[in-house]
Amino acid sequence: MASGYLITGPPGVGKTTVLLKVIQAVKAEGFRVGGMVCREVRVGRVRVGFKVEDLATGRQGWLAHRDFKTSVRVGRYGVNLRDLESIGVEALKRALKDPGIHLIALDEIGPMELKSRLFRDMVLEIVGGPKPLVAVVHYRARDALIDRVKSLRTLKVVRVSIMNRDRLPVEIAGELVKLLKGGGG
Repeated sequence: MASGYLITGPPGVGKTTVLLKVIQAVKAEGFRVGGMVCREVRVGRVRVGFKVEDLATGRQGWLAHRDFKTSVRVGRYGVNLRDLESIGVEALKRALKDPGIHLIALDEIGPMELKSRLFRDMVLEIVGGPKPLVAVVHYRARDALIDRVKSLRTLKVVRVSIMNRDRLPVEIAGELVKLLKGGGG
């Protein structure tokens, strides 16, 4: 049994939705989930940026925005390393260290997040740590860290498609709950 899952797939297929449903199902079994999620922000039909949220505290900040004039850019977005590190990386650190948090969730390991050295270091610490992980990995991102994480035998890579996206949350959550209850091995 895997000690964690990496969720990947093309844009818009439902990776974050799968992750959020897994989190909800694991919480319903009485386990606490910590970590970070990033969500797109739209004005009308136009995506203007992404927010980062601490799953344990609900604290939010901007990961990236079209109007940010920062030196760190991914495509048309200026990346806000300050919020990524003070909210996202801190959420991951707390999830790893807090004995009351059972599962670490991370959305996503992608090009914007990988601009932060602190984020990269935290990902390595988490995948080498004792707690199970469920993470979204950017579909096309090419990076040595992503390749390294995907190659770990302790993490199962799951590709989301329109055909499997409704059953994946149940399957992944079921395996993680079994692991958290001590049935994994």
